[in-house]
Amino acid sequence: MSLSRLWQQQGKKKEAHELLAEIYTWFTEGFDTADLKEAKALLEELS
Repeated sequence: MSLSRLWQQQGKKKEAHELLAEIYTWFTEGFDTADLKEAKALLEELS
């Protein structure tokens, strides 16, 4: 998420979204955890 945020600040929204989305799809459970909730929110920001 840190790298995605950095890229977002640098204007690389597409790259940031692609990176985070790829990793987010690895998960099959645990979507109620703080980390995955934060990742989902960041993905929505980057969309």
